[in-house]
Amino acid sequence: QVQLVESGGGLVQAGGSLRLSCAASGRTFSYYAMGWFRQAPGKEREFVAAISTSGGITTYADSVKGRFTISRDNAKNTVYLQMNSLKPEDTAVYYCAARPTTSSIYTPRNVAGYDHWGQGTQVTVSS
Repeated sequence: QVQLVESGGGLVQAGGSLRLSCAASGRTFSYYAMGWFRQAPGKEREFVAAISTSGGITTYADSVKGRFTISRDNAKNTVYLQMNSLKPEDTAVYYCAARPTTSSIYTPRNVAGYDHWGQGTQVTVSS
């Protein structure tokens, strides 16, 4: 079992940057594929980015490609989401998710692909 705690959200102007962090408990973090999702009011939770167990493979939603970067530090049990050139439409609650896997390439892009979720952190981008 892993517990996830997100941090780093806040209010930022359009064009600005934020870095989200997700700290995981436990000693097997390197066996989890990790993902970031977001949910805006009245909308379904949507995929943002995912990273494989070693960090060698990443994948992004088209809406954030080129602006967001997912990374992980297995020594610190933490996954990050660097968000640049933020837009008002990026406003949402951002969630970290984890899925245990023995695969070195597994990077699920859907909600059902993950077993564990954090509580979320609010990101608000003003125009």
